[in-house]
Amino acid sequence: MNSPVTAMTAKDRLNLRRQEAIENYRKQPRPEALLAALRRVTDQTLREIIQHTPLPQGAAMAAVGGYGRGELYPYSDIDVLILLQQPPSAADTEKLEALVAALWDLGLDLGHSVRTIADCRHEAASDITVETALMEARWLAGNKPLLETLVRTMHEQQDAQTFFQAKRAEMQQRHARMGDTPYALEPNCKESPGGLRDLMVLLWVCQAAGIGQNWGEVGQTQLLTATEYRALRRAELAFKRLRIELHLLSGRREDRLLFDLQPALAAIYGFEAAKTRRPSELLMQRYYWAARVVSQLTTILMQAVEEKLFPRPEDEIEAIDDDFRIVHGRLDITRDDAFERKPTLLFRAFLVMQERPALTGMSARVMRAMWHARRLIDPQFRRNPVNRYLFMQILQQPQGIVHALRRMTMLNILPRYLPEFRKIVGQMQHDLFHAYTVDQHILRVIRNLRRFTMPEHAQEFPLASQLIADMDRHWILYVAALYHDIAKGRGGNHSELGARDVRRFCKNHNIDDADTELAEFLVRQHLTLSQYAQKRDLSDPAVIHEFARIVQTKRRLAALYLLTVADIRGTSPKVWNSWKGKLLEDLYRLTLGALGGEQPDTGTVLAQRKEAAAAEIRLLGLRDDSRDEFWSELDVAYFLRHEASEIAWHTRHLYYRVNSPDPVVKARVIGQNEGLQIMVYTPDRDDLFVTLCRYFGQRALGVQDARIHTTRHGWALDSFIVLLPAHDKDYRSQASLVEHELYERLASTTQAQAPISPYTISRRSSSRRSRVFPIVPNVLLQPDESGRSWRLAVAASDRPGLLYSLAQVFEAHAVSLKMAKIMTLGDRVEDVFIVEGAALENPRTQLQFERAVLAKLDETGI
Repeated sequence: MNSPVTAMTAKDRLNLRRQEAIENYRKQPRPEALLAALRRVTDQTLREIIQHTPLPQGAAMAAVGGYGRGELYPYSDIDVLILLQQPPSAADTEKLEALVAALWDLGLDLGHSVRTIADCRHEAASDITVETALMEARWLAGNKPLLETLVRTMHEQQDAQTFFQAKRAEMQQRHARMGDTPYALEPNCKESPGGLRDLMVLLWVCQAAGIGQNWGEVGQTQLLTATEYRALRRAELAFKRLRIELHLLSGRREDRLLFDLQPALAAIYGFEAAKTRRPSELLMQRYYWAARVVSQLTTILMQAVEEKLFPRPEDEIEAIDDDFRIVHGRLDITRDDAFERKPTLLFRAFLVMQERPALTGMSARVMRAMWHARRLIDPQFRRNPVNRYLFMQILQQPQGIVHALRRMTMLNILPRYLPEFRKIVGQMQHDLFHAYTVDQHILRVIRNLRRFTMPEHAQEFPLASQLIADMDRHWILYVAALYHDIAKGRGGNHSELGARDVRRFCKNHNIDDADTELAEFLVRQHLTLSQYAQKRDLSDPAVIHEFARIVQTKRRLAALYLLTVADIRGTSPKVWNSWKGKLLEDLYRLTLGALGGEQPDTGTVLAQRKEAAAAEIRLLGLRDDSRDEFWSELDVAYFLRHEASEIAWHTRHLYYRVNSPDPVVKARVIGQNEGLQIMVYTPDRDDLFVTLCRYFGQRALGVQDARIHTTRHGWALDSFIVLLPAHDKDYRSQASLVEHELYERLASTTQAQAPISPYTISRRSSSRRSRVFPIVPNVLLQPDESGRSWRLAVAASDRPGLLYSLAQVFEAHAVSLKMAKIMTLGDRVEDVFIVEGAALENPRTQLQFERAVLAKLDETGI
């Protein structure tokens, strides 16, 4: 039996040998040499343990999984199989328990199973992962003939076709879990599409199909060309090294390129900052290029293996023309050198796919030929009028546009054709609200625009579907979307640079002057509608007319609205919400009226709003004189800043409580469960806004809009639009709870006077991404358009309690808030406040206020 002293000695020796192997790797980073060295020292240690703590009589120990394959990463688990001749006796069980305990004493991350050959056959038949692990079983100790019998038995039991289908389904499920893209911002280099696991799946199906047991053997077959073999091996070695570095850097089994690790990884690889890009961005772009190569070749080779395993009769071939045919439902070429002979077929292939939606895809032969022919896309190819015409035809087809562009990107056709697009393939965006690389964001925006044209999605955005249906030549939106962010990462204003690029594209592709002007306008102004809707006061007629002067025409307005909705929706799942959608639609409709000749001044708007509110109040059964006492305490600013429905809602609840000494708190659901509108009416006091913001922070309510008003007789009438946390959508039940809790908070004088601790705010931490890639806080204070108030614009990384912190600054400097427009973009906030106060009129105290705001924005968070 093993003693504790012996186990400790074995553990020390194992750690020493591992450290020596890692030090050798640091001197000369050869990934496969380190993986083999770690495997050898682990093999040696396990055999030493078995000498002291033997296996049951006639049993064998085998390495399985990655360890069985002979690859052991620094912190990977160690999977072993203890193979028995028959079910264990009591004595066998005692020996096994002692052996496993001794192995655990080594400090290994051990995964073990104890089975007979019959057990293995049964488990493999019901679980594809077990069957796969056993394919790589490697003898470590004990009864070697017994293990050889198992390997032979498993090989005889394996059905190559069934195995292929199971591994393909398993791969599809894994890709779905990982977002179906190699371009995740924190990809898993092992499990994500285009990662190491994809390469292993390909090798496993080749083994099952009898094509080859390793890449060297597979490379000798017709399945892989020499160029493809070299590309796969380069990518495999790159990913192996990356996974090793992740393990060593994190000190644990970590296969994700986490934001926290990306800067350190970039330093290890020697990346240096470029003029406009971080080292980590250069590292990640290199990763994405490698992942795309693996995705391309895996797709091609998996299909080639499928065609070998599932041969189909030749009579399933249908000719399309001299160049293309349909084979087994997929697009195929009639000659292997088709693209070499006629490079224009590179675009025609995608056009044929669009024109024949019944096709299930492209054959491996087509994709392989395209991948090799991508080098033919040179300046001469780009200048060819036929190619330019075909590319525009692809964009103008009634179907298949998104699939075509995605295929063109994956096969490196689109990046070759548009060199400006090539620069942003795999480019990270550390602005805290984009969840995708630039190229993938662009493709998602085009997808969103395409969805507006599809009847089955009309219920998602009815206005967008209506506008795009009424728009002639709506394909120009796809051109604008393709270029709206294409200048990211160059330095300078990407909207201006992109506008120049799209103008050149339109000229080269014979797009008429009117459509060229529209595309250029959309790219240059693609952020403008969002900025006006979310940062400006839409109740001010001057703001609407200012925006109308920018768009000038109804066609421009409709196109900009469509692009803006598609753009925000394609940014991140966290950025879009229905409140943003309402603001965009409100601005669209108000601007449409202004473009239609409506030129209402403030007096006209005031009269119209009062009359509309009065009409709603009458429908509630209230007489005109019932509201007069309440309305007499409200000034012009109140009526201009609130919609008629809000005025009617306030009046309904307050007309008989104008001088109420007790707080009045009401909450209602707005739209179709789009948010919660909260009204607070109470005698004004200095700490009121701070108290309200503290409550919202404690309840994790996201403030989207705030309108702060003080009546003529000194009562505060504040209105907020808030969103519940993402996991909670029960706005109706929350409305009653908020009314009760907030009333109690405001009614309690002890609560109001109690010291406020920042640690009472929601404990949700700021994101890792915002901590690793923080934005520089920015504060801009300037007189607003009226000249009576000040406009405070702030931008910073989001964090819990940020609005509450700013409210404390306002209170400390006696600055009163009149209106707030809160714009949260993922992990970034861009808020605008309309404020007043004597401190803002004096340059010295104004500077003190700005510095205090900046200090709050610059805090590390709670």
